[in-house]
Parts: sequence; structure tokens; C-alpha cells
Amino acid sequence: MTIGILGAMQEEIKPLLDYFKDYETIKVGKQNFYHIKYKNKNIYLAYSRIGKVHAALSASILILKFGCEKIIFSGVAGGLASDLKVGDLLLATKTCQYDVDISAFGHPLGFIPESSVYMESDKSLNEIAKKVASKLNIKLKEGIIASGDSFIADAKKKEWLVSNFKASAVEMEGASVAVVCDSLKVPFCLLRSISDSADGSADVSFDEFLESSAKVVANFVINMLDNIEG
Repeated sequence: MTIGILGAMQEEIKPLLDYFKDYETIKVGKQNFYHIKYKNKNIYLAYSRIGKVHAALSASILILKFGCEKIIFSGVAGGLASDLKVGDLLLATKTCQYDVDISAFGHPLGFIPESSVYMESDKSLNEIAKKVASKLNIKLKEGIIASGDSFIADAKKKEWLVSNFKASAVEMEGASVAVVCDSLKVPFCLLRSISDSADGSADVSFDEFLESSAKVVANFVINMLDNIEG
């Protein structure tokens, strides 16, 4: 089994590299990928860089060059739902691109022709995530994760995302990875630890909680790897 793991920032993949320690660095263009042999699995870990374009490129390389059969995107996100607190772990049931807008042609926000507003994540990987959460006694919450190429730090924009997409959290990469995985028929799972509240204080709380939030989700992903068969 070959599994790809993505994080958008160095801080999001560092806990995983620190845990595995022994890895091979493979350079593709300007980007480093890390090959890890873990038990009976080949793991390819990548720091995609921020934004949908970079994340889509990285996911494509993981699948088309390294043959990854499943993709896990882990990292942090801004909380939108009122019941989400900093440090909570959120599992995406589906994703959307909030900054896609061809509503001038009568389409709903987030819609792309020959596609859909929402991309559903893989149910079997999600069940593994729920099993791990139960084992670790972690309250794993579920919801829609919205992606777009802006860091959200505005209460009005936060309300807009909830109103238009019923999103529970917002970040800058997940939905683009979902599009790649859907196109190439590769199962994906999206996990986010809440690092800020996506409002006027988001820039302050994000920096403060990034490292601790990244460690929470990295530990969770390691436990998921132990429960994926193959």
C-alpha cells in the first residue's frame, strides 16, 4: 500500500518527519517529497505550500509519479461553526471551493461545469478516522470544509461562508486536493485541527496555536496509518 500525506506548511509536516526520522528526500522540480518505509507501507509525505494551486500540484505528483493509492491531507484550519474550539479535530465529510464564482451564468457559488459544488471524502477512510478517534478518546467532529485562496480573518466573511456553504471550517487547500483525487479516482481524507476562529483575531491566534494544533493532527494521522490495511 502506498499512501500520500500532505500538509500545506512546514509546521504541519514537521511533527511527522520528527516522528519517522528515517526518510529519503526526493526532489521534483522545486519541491521536496519524503519517502518513508513504515511497516508494510510506502509513505510519501509532502509540504505542498499554501494555496489551491500548490496543493493540487502536490497531490497530482503523489498520485501520478509516486503511485499513491490513498491521500490524507492533514493540517490546521480556521473554525466557522460555533461549537468548534481551538484544538478541536475536524473530519471533512465534503469540501467546496468558496472562491469559485460563475453565478453570472446562473450557476450556484462554488460550482464548476462537469463537476459539482461539493466533493465528498472517502467513507472508508473516514470510518478509520472515527475508529482512531474512539481509540484515542478524541472527540472527532465532522463537517464541510471550505477552501479558497485567502486567509480568512473577517467576521462578515465568516458569516458569508456559513450562510452560503454551511461550512464548519475554512482553509486554503483541501478542496483542490479533493478535485484531483476525484478526477484520478483516488480515495482521500481531510483532517484539520482548529487553529483559530477565522475572525478579527485570527492572525493572532493562528500563530499562537499553529504548532500545537499541527502536533494534534499529526499524531492522529500516525494512528490512522496503523489502521489502514494493505
